[in-house]
Amino acid sequence: MASIALKTFVGLRQSTPENNAIVLSKPIATTTLPYRRLRVNASKSSPRVTGRNLRVAVVGGGPAGGAAAETLAKGGIETFLIERKLDNCKPCGGAIPLCMVGEFDLPLDIIDRRVTKMKMISPSNVAVDIGQTLKPHEYIGMVRREVLDAYLRDRASDAGATVINGLFLKMDLPQSKNAPYVLHYTDYNAKTGSAGEKKTMEVDAVIGADGANSRVAKGINAGDYDYAIAFQERIKISDEKMKYYENLAEMYVGEDVSPDFYGWVFPKCDHVAVGTGTVTHKGDIKKFQLATRLRARDKIEGGRIIRVEAHPIPEHPRPKRVLDRVALVGDAAGYVTKCSGEGIYFAAKSGRMCAEAIVEGSENGKRMVEESDLRVYLEKWDKTYWPTYKVLDILQKVFYRSNPAKEAFVEMCADEYVQKMTFDSYLYKRVVPGNPLEDLKLAVNTIGSLVRANALRKEMEKLSV
Repeated sequence: MASIALKTFVGLRQSTPENNAIVLSKPIATTTLPYRRLRVNASKSSPRVTGRNLRVAVVGGGPAGGAAAETLAKGGIETFLIERKLDNCKPCGGAIPLCMVGEFDLPLDIIDRRVTKMKMISPSNVAVDIGQTLKPHEYIGMVRREVLDAYLRDRASDAGATVINGLFLKMDLPQSKNAPYVLHYTDYNAKTGSAGEKKTMEVDAVIGADGANSRVAKGINAGDYDYAIAFQERIKISDEKMKYYENLAEMYVGEDVSPDFYGWVFPKCDHVAVGTGTVTHKGDIKKFQLATRLRARDKIEGGRIIRVEAHPIPEHPRPKRVLDRVALVGDAAGYVTKCSGEGIYFAAKSGRMCAEAIVEGSENGKRMVEESDLRVYLEKWDKTYWPTYKVLDILQKVFYRSNPAKEAFVEMCADEYVQKMTFDSYLYKRVVPGNPLEDLKLAVNTIGSLVRANALRKEMEKLSV
């Protein structure tokens, strides 16, 4: 996976001009479809769709919805993408891994910053520099969601998807085996004005990419999940101060910025995104945000807040992600990692994988799909990414439980081997096999850090008595 992504990335670097302008020119639609090698699972048992191609609605126009809609349209599916906020600015750090640039053929001019250095800052303000193991071509991309999301939607439109500026309301489930789903939505366009026009649509299958508060998920009783609240402020700082963040991002850990997450300062084109999140103390989110600003105050002093954003972020997958001919992807499915809170890549990847399963099962839109076809996507997803989620879940439980544990976490991040393993896993989205000897050293060092952290916690408890 790494070598493929790297090869594509190098090609992008050679062909994409170096500039800071955001160019949202629509790409030329490709004529080579990647679906010719996909297995067709339902072709022998599912009936043919007569007089038309399979119809699929994608609800939600973020990375998951945009990637799904493009894949469906290229695969011969009659595709409808419904999104209410076409200027969507979800409160999101906006970090994307290097492999996403190659896998999703992203032009470099939609990437605001290429981060090659990170500072991990402990509760006691001990700063560890991270990034020394990165190769010259490697970086973490920083994007604005309104730019990335619009680009992916435009590309889906170029591929043949119909993009609807509308608010999805509900859907009527089919009353017989191959009957259609009836979607109810409000269509907003120039003719109807701000009030919109109530409409319905009949489709054969539905992909729910409508975020943590997914109405599609509610429509199939997909169940609830724990969620974090993310709060972010975009702060315009001086050009002189922006030089510090040219290729640098900061992460703050400590009870002051979040009891169970972290605070961040991520650079964008001409401003920084400053934010934090929490699952356990949602009512205190503004207090944590203030603490994050205070921690970074010397570097953002004099800045002007230009935008305030808040949004729920899922903490684990929903109990049900597929039912009949409805599938959930991205945040709607709960695909955000613990510890790091990453979701953009997993959203786009799940949207594409789900769409590929529909294209496969429908024989490029010629046959009806069944739940078994959509479960192919789930099986592939869980097999590929479940280890990543479990590892990060364990890390959060071990190192985010107290300030001393967070001190130990930052201390561990100073280790070059830890940095290499972490970045390789993040940049290329794989659980990297380690060196046995180095793994043993890491285990010993981790235990030592935790022992010191526990001793520090006990001393702090004595002082508080």
